[in-house]
Amino acid sequence: MKQHTVRTYKSAEPLQRADQLAWKIAEVASDPVAVEDEVVEMIGNRIIDNASVAAASVARRPAASARAQAQTHPYQPGATVFGLDKTKRVSPEWAAWANGVAVRELDFHDTFLAADYSHPGDNIPPILPRGRAALQPQRRRSGSRPRHRL
Repeated sequence: MKQHTVRTYKSAEPLQRADQLAWKIAEVASDPVAVEDEVVEMIGNRIIDNASVAAASVARRPAASARAQAQTHPYQPGATVFGLDKTKRVSPEWAAWANGVAVRELDFHDTFLAADYSHPGDNIPPILPRGRAALQPQRRRSGSRPRHRL
């Protein structure tokens, strides 16, 4: 197991993207390891659930405000945001923020009963933009789409 030291940083302090906690978590989540079929199906169900509540909340004020904030951070290749045209790309960190707000706006922080204590709605929105960003260099090199679409 790899141990990470975590501390807060002032905005003025330089912090490389690869040293950011969210980046490290996303790297673990996007690690190309073998995954059992049941796990793949459950992940798909959780992503569908997240997308459904995000779609339902896309016009609500908190989701619209977070989306407007994200739009002030355009980035290529970037990541998509619920409620924006798929050609509009923003920084993956801001996509995670906006999509997370959209997901949790109507998910009401319900209880997720599992062996772990974290809710999929708190994990999936930051992981997807990072995964997409990680796959962009692969697409540019090969000229084709990767096997998994995020």
